Amino acid sequence: MDSPQPKPKPEVGPPEEESPIEEVRLTVKNTDDPTLPVWTFRMWFLGLLSCSLLSFLNQFFAYRTEPLIITQITVQVAALPIGKFLAKALPNTRFRVLGLGERRFSLNPGPFNMKEHVLISIFANAGSAFGSGSTYAVGIVNIIKAFYGRNISFLASWLLIITTQVLGYGWAGLLRKYVVEPAHMWWPSTLVQVSLFRALHEKDEQRMSRAKFFLIALICSFSWYVFPGFLFPTLTNISWVCWVFSKSVTAQQIGSGMKGLGLGSFTLDWSAVASFLFSPLICPFFSILNIFAGYALIIYVALPIAYWGLDLYSARKFPIFSSHLFTAEGQIYNISAIVNNKFELDTAKYEEQGRIHLSMFFALTYGFGFATIAATLTHVAFFYGREIYQRYSASYKGKEDIHTKLMRRYKDIPSWWFYFLLGVTLLISLALCIFMNDQVQMPWWGLLFAAAMAFIFTLPISIITATTNQASFTPGLNIITEYVMGIILPGHPIANVCFKTYGYMSTAQAVSFLNDFKLGHYMKIPPRSMFLVQFIGTILAGTINLAVAWWLLGSVENICQDNLLPPDSPWTCPGDRVFFDASVIWGLVGPKRIFGSRGNYPEMNWFFLGGAIGPIVVWLFHKAFPKQTWIPLINLPVLLGATAMMPPATPLNYNAWIIVGTIFNFFVFRYRKQWWQRYNYILSAALDAGVAFMAVLLYFSLGVENRGLKWWGTDGEHCPLASCPTAKGIVVDGCPVK
Repeated sequence: MDSPQPKPKPEVGPPEEESPIEEVRLTVKNTDDPTLPVWTFRMWFLGLLSCSLLSFLNQFFAYRTEPLIITQITVQVAALPIGKFLAKALPNTRFRVLGLGERRFSLNPGPFNMKEHVLISIFANAGSAFGSGSTYAVGIVNIIKAFYGRNISFLASWLLIITTQVLGYGWAGLLRKYVVEPAHMWWPSTLVQVSLFRALHEKDEQRMSRAKFFLIALICSFSWYVFPGFLFPTLTNISWVCWVFSKSVTAQQIGSGMKGLGLGSFTLDWSAVASFLFSPLICPFFSILNIFAGYALIIYVALPIAYWGLDLYSARKFPIFSSHLFTAEGQIYNISAIVNNKFELDTAKYEEQGRIHLSMFFALTYGFGFATIAATLTHVAFFYGREIYQRYSASYKGKEDIHTKLMRRYKDIPSWWFYFLLGVTLLISLALCIFMNDQVQMPWWGLLFAAAMAFIFTLPISIITATTNQASFTPGLNIITEYVMGIILPGHPIANVCFKTYGYMSTAQAVSFLNDFKLGHYMKIPPRSMFLVQFIGTILAGTINLAVAWWLLGSVENICQDNLLPPDSPWTCPGDRVFFDASVIWGLVGPKRIFGSRGNYPEMNWFFLGGAIGPIVVWLFHKAFPKQTWIPLINLPVLLGATAMMPPATPLNYNAWIIVGTIFNFFVFRYRKQWWQRYNYILSAALDAGVAFMAVLLYFSLGVENRGLKWWGTDGEHCPLASCPTAKGIVVDGCPVK
């Protein structure tokens, strides 16, 4: 029998102690039960298991053409029935543990509680900034081994991954007093998690319980994926336009979902729906609408005009949609030919082969990326500047709310923990740059510069995210960091990506760390427990990510080399392809040779100015016509950054994501709200989990032995001409000559 737990005593504070944020008052409970156990066997077992599973699966899928990301919500949903089962199955005998004196330990201290559940979810998400999947720095290992064909030691790889993940935790801990404890720093995204935890732990007396629904949906997802995953892969990318116009390059460019505009293409594969933008079931419809508007503007207006209408930068010499790099004659650029023995740019070979050219869409991607960075700054400054300033000022002057007062019961984290963590991580990172410089290329001053940039950006980005949920500037840091390092130290590709990773990832990790701490603050989790779970989970996740990467890079022949792989091979590494191209553009060749005055794309720098001015124009219209409530809903950072995941994402992924998201978060939410409230997140988690388990099963049972089928349904999209140029005189293998 479960031992009864003492009931929490409601401690609702007086009105002046209530949170000043209405959304927080409506979502977060003002009570706490400090007697609930958190350091339980169940928490450690499920936390370590979920962290290991997610790290393995997300890294495994990262190399595939449709990389599925298993999110924290999957663990939130799946951990509840397992935790309740363990609470019933484990013995509640109490054991005396050596070194604890008279204190005793039990494998089953009582019913599975919400605090254990929160820590398990944070454990699972550790090392993955805002649920981004695999560890970012693994991309450096991938491009060195798979694309450049060079070597890096396991030790150097591990140190690089761990230090880039942990570095941000140091200054995040020092900033915790400013952006976590104050009531006005409310971190809107955490309220979604709080709502879900409360919904899952409420009594469930319906005939179709959430656990039963999850199991049924998981079995269906698991069973179905055998078709797109093995028997009938063409179900992943169905482009009927290509079937009808089998000999037309233009028609296939329009219809292809993988290499064109994706008009008429669709998918019956959940992994294609949720590959790059996460599950559409957990994204609010307003965000889906903004992304759709930006996506349609860029893909169906700007790109066709630039490619077919204006032929900008001789765009027709190259495919309309590709992340590859090209010569002036439309051939794939031979990158290995311009890298010398010192892993630096061979200037003579580069001049001989000529300038690097991009597909029209890839060039526009960078332009809109520049605009997004600038637009985020001015949008936040004009629309949220006063609010941010007022709330930040109030965080100093305002009294502690009930949540901060309740958290005073728990031992706080000593500041020296963070100073020690920051100091040790910096020392190890410096040792890596000095003693293993032949492998990482980055000079010691580059590390200090990257750390300084990250530290400077962490506080303002944290304040922006904590008060407005406008986190779009965080991803933009990767472009800023690689641009800066490319100007300072061109010709060194690995130094560039290392600088980018230390500068961008430590900031992203810091913001993610603070976001999790606010969740723990609302759920009344002891701070020391939060810190240890995040730190241990980060080390475990990074180690497993690297181990999986090392295994696949050594066992899958020609992995990531899509020109050498069979047509139906899933191991094309779309994300790493873009990461590699970025290392060439910003590091090996350098931005001056591509975006400078003597480069091919200097006009792209004007996007910075356009992005900065755009939100100011919208703000002025809002002030001039205050009764027009639709004007402030124009969010230019979201619109301009809508296609930030393209490439590697494709129109097929966006089309499917927008359609599925609209169905569930508009129609189902509007007309079947009770069903949506009970089962929407559950369905999302079950679909993710079912696809993941079947994909791994297929790989270990059939993929390792290279067993497969060969028929029309395994030949992919059937759009071979979509990647052809349309300019006269350009000859490419497999393409008609004009």
